[in-house]
Amino acid sequence: MHYIWQHIAFIIETYTGEIPLAPFLKNYFKQHSKLGSRDRRLLSAMAYSWYRCSKSLPAKLDLEQKVILCLSLCNQEVPGIFAERLQAVKEDIQPVLDNLISDKITFSGGIEKEEWLNSLLAQPQLFIRIRKDNGKVISLLNNQSVPIKFITDTCLSLPNGCKVDSILPEDTYVVQDASSQATGEWFQPKKNDQWYDCCCGAGGKSILLKDLQPGLRLTVTDARDSIIRNLQQRFKTYRMVMPVVHVVDVTNPGLLMKAIGAKQFDNIICDAPCSGSGTWARTPEQNYYFKASAIEQFASRQKAIAINVSRHVKPGGYLFYITCSVFRAENEAVVEEVVKATGMVLVNSELINGIGIKADSMFIAKLQRPELVN
Repeated sequence: MHYIWQHIAFIIETYTGEIPLAPFLKNYFKQHSKLGSRDRRLLSAMAYSWYRCSKSLPAKLDLEQKVILCLSLCNQEVPGIFAERLQAVKEDIQPVLDNLISDKITFSGGIEKEEWLNSLLAQPQLFIRIRKDNGKVISLLNNQSVPIKFITDTCLSLPNGCKVDSILPEDTYVVQDASSQATGEWFQPKKNDQWYDCCCGAGGKSILLKDLQPGLRLTVTDARDSIIRNLQQRFKTYRMVMPVVHVVDVTNPGLLMKAIGAKQFDNIICDAPCSGSGTWARTPEQNYYFKASAIEQFASRQKAIAINVSRHVKPGGYLFYITCSVFRAENEAVVEEVVKATGMVLVNSELINGIGIKADSMFIAKLQRPELVN
């Protein structure tokens, strides 16, 4: 097993968090093709466990002790050859999960710090949203003996790592976390409504909108050209009418005005860039490299985006402010600042806590621009 320790030590030493852990490991294994499937599974489990909880362990432990204990904490199989050493470590060490996050950070209402910390130790499920042909989708999954759990009639929980792309026709489903799907219950789009998705990313919520109401009119923006191209490809895949598209940084009100002019919309989705703390169980490396000081930077950017785009909400229209964060500073505190700065009215807000179904967690707030008074 000496070579395994050499590999995991090298992975931990060279991985910097600049790219997601999954593609980093995929590329690493490609470069070390002599590693067998069992070795790759063990190294993946070691790496993910390390980034989940190694910060909770005392510095006095050596690398092997930490890795073995991380595997155990994350309920990963610990090879029998490590069992004796694991027992010796467990008798002497009490992990402190509070060390995974600064105690100065306040959490949003609707989620407890302790349950969130414990959720970081396990990989969430894979969720899909069925777009069409429900019976066919279920039949194909059953034929492959894929364990299915129904969250709703169209939201399915599947084992993480399930290769649905090799089982289902690509236009029948969307991979989308259950909490992200749940935001669609807030939208209630109507035919011919003008909607604007101002931080559209790869288009998950835009696609959800168009599935809910194909007749709405949609504008999308994102600061990243590559992401916009991804969205356009997905719209082609699902045979949807292409939205009006702009590549623009909406933190700059001048650039936003140049892109869309003075146009106003019935509804705006503002899925703001954030810490992603509600998704860290899925991407533990983000927590490992996270610095609490970054929250202030995220919040400042979120306020700028929400305030800038709110000017484009029609009187009586709505702004849906969304993050995948569980931190109050990025959620309720931002909404409070937006209300003060814009005069919009908070209709409702919720932390969609996905921990119970092994999903991500998201925050959503619905704000309304008051009607004009004659």
